[in-house]
Amino acid sequence: MLLLLPPSETKRQGGSNLTIEQVHLSYGQLNEARDLVLEELLKVCKSKPKAAKVLKLSPKQLGEIDLNLAIKTAPTMPAFERYEGTLYKAIDTASFTSHEVEMMRSHVLMQSALFGLISATDRIPWYRLSAGTVLPKVNLKKIWKEHQPAAWARLVDTPIIDLRSKAYVELAPIPEEIDSYWVEVVAEDSKGQRRALNHFNKTAKGEFVGAFVRAKTAPTTLTQLKAVAKKAGLGFEVDSKTIYLITSEVIRKK
Repeated sequence: MLLLLPPSETKRQGGSNLTIEQVHLSYGQLNEARDLVLEELLKVCKSKPKAAKVLKLSPKQLGEIDLNLAIKTAPTMPAFERYEGTLYKAIDTASFTSHEVEMMRSHVLMQSALFGLISATDRIPWYRLSAGTVLPKVNLKKIWKEHQPAAWARLVDTPIIDLRSKAYVELAPIPEEIDSYWVEVVAEDSKGQRRALNHFNKTAKGEFVGAFVRAKTAPTTLTQLKAVAKKAGLGFEVDSKTIYLITSEVIRKK
């Protein structure tokens, strides 16, 4: 069983001296697409006004253009440490033991707009590029829908629990022949009424992932996955190919 996560806009800077050209990302079948996207991103960033418009940067974020231009020589760190948005803070990676790191390596994947499908422990540099970015000469949806099936083909023998945002689902849909489940977080009030959540959605998913990687052995069935959700303080229901993680309104308002 594999968990598939989105990246986060917020990223930690720094890392080791190893650059992206010195490390080996998982799913080498995607290297051609990775190179095409990176080269186009670098071309865009050579013009600061153009990059600011394409990447939708505020005046305070213009320094990120120079960081993008340095991607090839920038330090790298494991992806699960690089990303530090709400979902990743909820996983609480800072407290990881060697067991949790190994669980991330073996059972957690991430999908980046720049690198496509990667392992959670693949080393990546800081970058700015999101699923919704419209690059002038490279269509992200087209390139990842064309190239990522080569990576999906290696995952046909294991269920995928898809915790990505809709933008990343649209960027690279999981093929129908792969056993997969889409995860949605809902709040339930005292009357049993449910509604989808926005911000807490990321927190709940992160807590769920944290409970998964802290399990003594990786879950292999939906029943075992339900036990993981319980440890995270979440309800768990399956309806066809959708998994609902359920939290109460009381918890959500805290």
